[in-house]
Amino acid sequence: MLAAKAALAGGGTVAGVVACAVCCACWLVFLRIAHRRIRDLAAAVAPGAPVPGYAGGAVLCTVVMAVCGAALVWQG
Repeated sequence: MLAAKAALAGGGTVAGVVACAVCCACWLVFLRIAHRRIRDLAAAVAPGAPVPGYAGGAVLCTVVMAVCGAALVWQG
């Protein structure tokens, strides 16, 4: 919500809208990864280590959201 508000503040630019869309897409991917991890933890008797690909994906989504958020703040 804040990304959309920042992207559209002052009329909005193409770069702002793209950054907002990337933030939203990364957030949805992050939620998907988190949901999968929670299902894996609920199904197991003893929690195992996270799958490296999912852990890397979560880190990547977090970094991309931070960069896009910083770009929106810097732009505005």
